[in-house]
Amino acid sequence: MDIFVKTLTDMKVISAISSTVFVIMLGFYCRKKGIFSEHVSKVLSKVVLSVALPALAFTAFMKPIDQEQLHQSMSVLVWGILVYIVLIFATKVFYAKYEGDRKRTLEVLTIFGSTTFFGIPIISAIYGAEAVIYANVFNIGYRIFLYSYGYIVMSGLKMNKGNFKTMFLNPIVLATFIGLFIWLFQGSLPQVAGAEGPVAFLRLDETAPWLFAPMEYLAKLSSPLAWLSIGATLGNVKFSEAASNKTAWYYSIMKVIAVPIVNIIGIMIMQILGFKFNELSLAATVIMMATPTATVAAAYAISFDRDAELASNSSLLSTIFSVVMIPLWIVILGVITQMGII
Repeated sequence: MDIFVKTLTDMKVISAISSTVFVIMLGFYCRKKGIFSEHVSKVLSKVVLSVALPALAFTAFMKPIDQEQLHQSMSVLVWGILVYIVLIFATKVFYAKYEGDRKRTLEVLTIFGSTTFFGIPIISAIYGAEAVIYANVFNIGYRIFLYSYGYIVMSGLKMNKGNFKTMFLNPIVLATFIGLFIWLFQGSLPQVAGAEGPVAFLRLDETAPWLFAPMEYLAKLSSPLAWLSIGATLGNVKFSEAASNKTAWYYSIMKVIAVPIVNIIGIMIMQILGFKFNELSLAATVIMMATPTATVAAAYAISFDRDAELASNSSLLSTIFSVVMIPLWIVILGVITQMGII
């Protein structure tokens, strides 16, 4: 009980949670009052996805590397691939009573959350740059499966060239791989004089602060702009239709509660097998797994007419569930860390 109270009264945790909720509610209020037009959420999301999040992904890697972080990153990378294989089978159990397109849609929507747009800004605001590194490494497996398995299951077709381009050539993926390359191989790259000794010439935080500074400013926009967009999106839709859909409620519970639990159990098993996870890598993966429906996954359902109405209702309800549950998950993660479970 003391651990729970200590976590719940931590000003850093409270401030991060209140910032998330307040800014989302501000976006909701602005949309309802007409301050934001119906197109604002799409514009904001484009800015976040094409500018702010790529800057955040890149700048997070502009730091010295140590063996502990490297081991954590490799563990996260392996689990970031395995977890989707686990979820492919787990969701078949979750939705065993459903059939046809409904079953297919529920499975894909549960496997793939809004990790990039919803998860990473929260992780950045609460846990900082190191956790963002783990989140971006974890997302490598997500993008591979989303644009391959997710597309094939929902479309009934084979992979096409367009999906490969989307998988590897969007700004966030490029920024992640470029940043990851610099971070991993900074000791082998040509060295120049830095503030505290020789550094790789591509470590822009040391070698080109005039270029790194504007990137940092853009990176810091990711959280508030994403939260405003989420709030404005919620202000665009009618809750009554989604609230009357029992399947969407069940899906939201599976997506925001059951999937993070599967993630925690999986990490505990990985630790037994010798993989390393600290509180930041654990937190990054749990928050990513507790995110609502991925926009791309919902778009698949709508584009290929796989119970599009259910996909829309599930997306709305799971977003509300995530806004409520992620603060609770942050507290639970604090308790788990304090108790030394992971």
